[in-house]
This record gives sequence, structure tokens and C-alpha cells, in this order.
Amino acid sequence: MPAMIVLDSHIWFWWINLEHQRLPSALLAEIESAPRVGVSPVSCFELALASRRGRLTLPLPVREWLALAPTGSGVELLPFTPAIAARAVELAEIHRDPFDRIIIATALEMDGRLASVDGHFADYPELAGRLIV
Repeated sequence: MPAMIVLDSHIWFWWINLEHQRLPSALLAEIESAPRVGVSPVSCFELALASRRGRLTLPLPVREWLALAPTGSGVELLPFTPAIAARAVELAEIHRDPFDRIIIATALEMDGRLASVDGHFADYPELAGRLIV
């Protein structure tokens, strides 16, 4: 079983802001026991954009939150590599969100599992046995 868990953007947001009650208990237990937990850099963009559009409230100004978020939480900011970009392009456009495909590709390229409650992710056959909901 892969040791790395890659967090989807909303899971990372809830985790880092200590909104653990929003996480399914099984998913929370998986994250807490994982030897490595990471997040794609595109999650920084997604959360900043959601904040700008009023879809979520960051506890600090965007730049400040983004500077602090990857540190001190035990969540590793993963690289965005050419291999991840290629894998993301190869994935089917099941729900047409390129950032989600990058997050999925990150989990696959890191040989990890993906923590998400996004219902569309289960439609990706590549995530069979890798999706934590």
C-alpha cells in the first residue's frame, strides 16, 4: 500500500485550519497515521482563487496564509514536475477541471493515495484502490 497521501485542496484547507470535524473519521485517521502527507502546488492557487471569489475565508491575507500554510502542519508541498503534467494531460476529462487532474496525477506519480470527498474522483479508474474518502 502506498505510504504517501496526497490531499485534495479542500481536505488540505480543512486539515490546516483544524476543521477536523469536516473530515470523515476514517479519512482523518488515515491522514494522522500516514508517514508522509503532501499537497500539490495547484492547491495553493485553488484556495487563493476560492478566497478571492468569496467561496472560503482564509484566516490571514492570501499571501501570508500561503507563505505559512505549507509549514508547521506536517504537510509537504510536493513538486509539479513534467511527469505530473504529462500524466494530468493523459487523464480523461471526466469533469473537465484541470487542477483536479493535476492533483490526481500528483498522487499517481508519487505512488500515493488521494484523500478527497470530491465525488468525481471515483470515476477515474486510475484511482481504484488509491482513493480515500
